[in-house]
Amino acid sequence: MQPTQFINVVSTVPLVAPKVLKAELAISPANNKTVIDGRESIKKILAGEDSRVLVVVGPCSIHDRKSASEYAGRLKALSDKVAETLFVVMRVYFEKPRTTVGWKGLINDPHLNDSFDIATGLRLAREILLEIGELGLPAATELLEPITPQYISDLLTLASIGARTTESPTHRQMASGLSMPVGYKNGTDGSLQVAIDAMLAAKTQHAFLGIDGDGHTCIVNTRGNPWGHLILRGGRSGPNYSSEHVKSAAEKLTAAGLMPRFMVDCSHANSNKDYRNQPQVWRDVIAQRVSGNKDIVGLMLESNLFPGSQKLTADPALLSYGVSITDGCIGWEETESLILDAHKQLKK
Repeated sequence: MQPTQFINVVSTVPLVAPKVLKAELAISPANNKTVIDGRESIKKILAGEDSRVLVVVGPCSIHDRKSASEYAGRLKALSDKVAETLFVVMRVYFEKPRTTVGWKGLINDPHLNDSFDIATGLRLAREILLEIGELGLPAATELLEPITPQYISDLLTLASIGARTTESPTHRQMASGLSMPVGYKNGTDGSLQVAIDAMLAAKTQHAFLGIDGDGHTCIVNTRGNPWGHLILRGGRSGPNYSSEHVKSAAEKLTAAGLMPRFMVDCSHANSNKDYRNQPQVWRDVIAQRVSGNKDIVGLMLESNLFPGSQKLTADPALLSYGVSITDGCIGWEETESLILDAHKQLKK
């Protein structure tokens, strides 16, 4: 008979079971404490019980373990200096959503050569998260599908659902079962409603198809995740971090019966997709917070060791060290200056 399935599938490659990889690369008691304490701190910030500002900062995407390690070491030292006013979490993004095509991130393509060695990518991602956690530095990432969390979610303090996927029922269901707070970015058009709908959906119980710790297909039954929050990232309609936008966001969240507390992403449409505009957004939002707006509970910055971005070439060995291969980032010196200045203002 003529085949009716797998016509466009070239091959399937088995993966190690999540519980096997977790056993090989086990979380230590100290790392576990970093994750648990970090999650509790963020919950208190979202609930208004902790007056610190949440800061999620780091590379647009992780593509090199050595530079990620160096960045983490610097960020940990900086976070200790500002711990009184800012709760710092490192942005450790391993998966990249694409409007069309492009590098899909370290988990999907760890060798940066379209070989898609996902088995190595999952292992490398877990190793990097373990190293960061051992420093006592909490980690955040964006989750693009319901399989990856089985391999790394025990090491995450914070997760986010991106603008392209906030409207997806699959991601809302996945978020309902995650063990950490989850941020939902507004839609690419700038609309807040899709993120508000996502927050409401993820608060409730769901049942969906996924995998268990053995890697077996199963029905995942969740109890719902109450620790969702909105992330303002701008959209095709323009930036949405101004005091007027912030007031409107708080009103819409309140009307939906949700906590009127949210984060502002200084990158993406809020910076008009120009990393050099991030400091302007940061200073404006910090000024709003200093002036008394407690609805703003956090900010996100795309930052790397060195500013700008570079194209991924055929030979990854030729890449410049510490420079993003996806969206442009501000450099470390500017990052440090912005965070220290915010600390001084918030401490007054």
